[in-house]
Amino acid sequence: MMMCDGKHSKGIPLCGAAGRVCREHIQFEPMMIKHFYLLPPGVCNLLNPAAIYANNEISLGDVEIYGFDYDYTLAQYSNLLHSMIFNTARDILIEQFKYPEGLGKYDYIPGFAIRGLHYDVQKSLLMKIDAFHYVQLGTAYRGLKPVPDEEVIELYGGTQHIPLYQMSDFYGKGPSLKQFMDIFSLPEMTLLSSVIDYFITHGIEFDQVHLYKDISDAIKDVHVKGVMYKWIEKDMEKYILHGDEIYAVLNRLVNHNKKLFLITNSPFSFVDKGMKHMVGKNWRDLFDMVIVQADKPNFFTDRRKPFRKLDDKGSLQWDKISQLEKGKIYKEGNLFDFLRLTGWRGSKVLYFGDHLYSDLADLMLRHGWRTGAIVPELETEIRIINTEQYMHSLTWQQALTGLLERMQMYQDAESKQVLLEWMKERQEIRSLTKNLFNPQFGSIFRTFHNPTYFSRRLVRFSDIYMASISCLLNYDVNFTFYPRRTPLQHEAPLWMDQLCTGCMKTPFLEEMVHIR
Repeated sequence: MMMCDGKHSKGIPLCGAAGRVCREHIQFEPMMIKHFYLLPPGVCNLLNPAAIYANNEISLGDVEIYGFDYDYTLAQYSNLLHSMIFNTARDILIEQFKYPEGLGKYDYIPGFAIRGLHYDVQKSLLMKIDAFHYVQLGTAYRGLKPVPDEEVIELYGGTQHIPLYQMSDFYGKGPSLKQFMDIFSLPEMTLLSSVIDYFITHGIEFDQVHLYKDISDAIKDVHVKGVMYKWIEKDMEKYILHGDEIYAVLNRLVNHNKKLFLITNSPFSFVDKGMKHMVGKNWRDLFDMVIVQADKPNFFTDRRKPFRKLDDKGSLQWDKISQLEKGKIYKEGNLFDFLRLTGWRGSKVLYFGDHLYSDLADLMLRHGWRTGAIVPELETEIRIINTEQYMHSLTWQQALTGLLERMQMYQDAESKQVLLEWMKERQEIRSLTKNLFNPQFGSIFRTFHNPTYFSRRLVRFSDIYMASISCLLNYDVNFTFYPRRTPLQHEAPLWMDQLCTGCMKTPFLEEMVHIR
């Protein structure tokens, strides 16, 4: 075996004499790169959690009308609510659906699940899927325990890929897969996993379809029967966050002659109490229109339900609606009548909501409104991205990827062993990076490197996205948001390799020409 001559190609541990990956220098030079070359000073804390991020160019100066959802858009709720939803739905299963009393020992697990996960009803699998319909290995759970990667691949016919017809329809509900897209689904996913864990642990057979439906119905009862509304109304200081900022946002828009409207699925009495708490008793003076119990997303697609007027006490009126009056409260209705009666069409309307399907998808794709997604998780994720640990992990991962890409043409035994070690280290770093966000499922925005299915929908259905409505206070009312020109893959050598991997650039053409 030829000895190393110490001549390395462009900072890469490749011996000129041996024509192979240099094992003698493999520990030295990558570590130098890892600690000294790859992470420029001051690179952390580059992202602002209170910023607004643009998927599409939009000028607020062109927006004349602002629309809002209520729950998790205007009203942000404390995570304490999740435990109460979980406990109440669990008790409904035991008391009304006659599920085993042993389920009462299960409590809500904060941070177990994340938004955007898919659940395969027939296989009882909760998992994260990327934008290309591939399951991220290591993120598939049956009950509260991870399913081995080999079993996941076997379950889907020898692949990680989920066929399109199984994935979901326009609203995230496929023939056998359900996507959990709203924040209220966090306790539902945890309850689903807990019940399955109990049945598996105790060797109890169960019907997957019935179990999923029972849990969905129990969770729905907490909302539909008004249990959750009563908790919030009883202690708004405890459950509603950032109320004073909401008043500042709405008042500022009105002072700049913007029209405001509210479309929510929640009942009037609940919205009225919450808005009085956040904005004040005269909150309705700020809005040109308020629509409650709208039944979104059907409100955006179904023409059959007419509007009904409510009086100041929330009682139904019987008169036919021929116009929508400022300061009045309306129930149900549909978007087609809304457009006809208001004339509010196209890009002069900007609507904010937290549910990508129920709030935003139809408005952007079918009606041409501009849309803003409220993603509360964004604040926590950006704070993690800004940590030195994350930046070091990501940068070294990029460097290893560059090394693997460049050195894969060397096929001697020693080079192959080095490449295997790099691949192992890369996988370890990817897992470490995932765990920074969530030990079970990682980030809601990314799998190991691809965008998640949630991210794909976020980009498709929202012009802008932010952690909360209060982020609007950081921008002028005529501000124009410009999306960053992120690279396509054929543009990547001009961008990320130079920024993230220093000397670890895409393979030089002259060194790759022989493998073409």
